[in-house]
Amino acid sequence: MKLLVKLIASGFGAGYSPIAPGTVGSIWGVVMYILLYRYPSVFVLSTVILFVIGFMVSGRAEGLFAEKDSRKIVIDEIASMCLVFMFIKPDWLMLAAGFLVFRFFDIIKPAPARRVERFSGGKAVMFDDIIAAIYTILILFALNKLQAEGILPVMNI
Repeated sequence: MKLLVKLIASGFGAGYSPIAPGTVGSIWGVVMYILLYRYPSVFVLSTVILFVIGFMVSGRAEGLFAEKDSRKIVIDEIASMCLVFMFIKPDWLMLAAGFLVFRFFDIIKPAPARRVERFSGGKAVMFDDIIAAIYTILILFALNKLQAEGILPVMNI
């Protein structure tokens, strides 16, 4: 069971990347979107399942990795990246912007994300990324408006 928790929490090994494991985990979210965007109900269901599993395993994984919000735990990045993509249309510009903006907010952890890290267990691991996703979604709504007005190009997937 410990191995399974580590495997799931690490995004099937993405969290073991020696360089930028959170970014590698976020790439899994991008891959999921590209594979599933044509099936919105499957994508939404997959995202919900990722969050449920993330809340269940991330707290346990902290104990197994013996580190609070260990860099090896990336299920939070994967799930939150999928959350971001639930709010975009299939567009390469929005996909790239969503990825980059999410990584920015996940790294700098604007308020109240830093405060959320004080929670214990899986809540702390998951909620700071949810906050980063919410900030990202707001930025993407603004970019979408610029696309609708013809200021930014539409680059359909």
